[in-house]
Amino acid sequence: MKMRNLLIVSLSLLLIGMMSSCAPKDEEQPVHLQGAAQGTYYSMLYFDPQHRNLTQEVDSILNAFNKSVSLWDSTSIISGVNRNDPNVVLDSNFIGNFNYSQQVSDSTDGAFDATVGPLSEVWGFEFKNIEDVTPHMVDSILPFVGYKKIKIVNGKVVKQDPRMQLDFNGIAQGYSDMVVGKFFDSKGIHNYLIDIGGEVLGKGQKPNGDPWNVGIEKPAPNADAPRTLKAVVALRNMSLATSGNYRKYYVVDGKRYGHTLDPHTGYPIQHRLLSVSVLTKNTALADAYATAFMEMGYEKSRKFVESHPSLDAFFIWIDKEGRFRTYATAGVKKIIIKDFN
Repeated sequence: MKMRNLLIVSLSLLLIGMMSSCAPKDEEQPVHLQGAAQGTYYSMLYFDPQHRNLTQEVDSILNAFNKSVSLWDSTSIISGVNRNDPNVVLDSNFIGNFNYSQQVSDSTDGAFDATVGPLSEVWGFEFKNIEDVTPHMVDSILPFVGYKKIKIVNGKVVKQDPRMQLDFNGIAQGYSDMVVGKFFDSKGIHNYLIDIGGEVLGKGQKPNGDPWNVGIEKPAPNADAPRTLKAVVALRNMSLATSGNYRKYYVVDGKRYGHTLDPHTGYPIQHRLLSVSVLTKNTALADAYATAFMEMGYEKSRKFVESHPSLDAFFIWIDKEGRFRTYATAGVKKIIIKDFN
């Protein structure tokens, strides 16, 4: 699972050709919104016949979203749930994140698990204290980690153990894409590209009929390396979300630990999958499955995707000789318009 303080870790999607490929003067111009949300950025483009700047409305929507699922806001709904506040009232954003989380958890046998937060706390922000984590510490937390031990009953979160905590970091950015998308739809805006922290929803197309072009980042050899693109894909009524370990890791005794935690063992994963980009219509599911696949690893994730027709993916991993390898499922191959070596 993605650790809570690493909200920008999956910035593997870089929007390209948005402002540079300007439309002719006689063609409808896009409205471009930029701002901050969920501890990361947002960048949105849309075509509106009324040329409205909806920054204020979008900021209000995203602020309300934070009030529901942000762990950094002590007054948020999720914070109230985590401290077992009996008076907390769940809203549609919280319930939606919870239900989608449970759906992905169930389908991946718990590879995605929104209750992994206590483990993230033990391992520490950015693994600064990874050497201090003992098997006893991990074993003492595992009993109150597990998606099957928590549910919503009559509008209330019911936990098997009051120490359980929820963390929607692995799905919230994708879900918020859809929340903003519904707002645009309600305003009669049906051609837009929404990018919140690297999770992207592209609906409709540009006025000239072109799709939305989105870049997938090439895994970097280290955390400070410059960002470069591995591929460019064309989105039209689809979502793309990426999760990766290549910029956030820690090395102990020659072993490289990624930021993704295995909810079953309580330890960081060590396999060779560097990043995975998931393509599907639902951005929340794309986000959550990308997180789950980083825990599952390349072989298991590829089998999963190829047995689920609604999902496609682009995998980047490193082989035993240290070489980058990639694999794109059929749906992704169809929309790749540029592949960089």
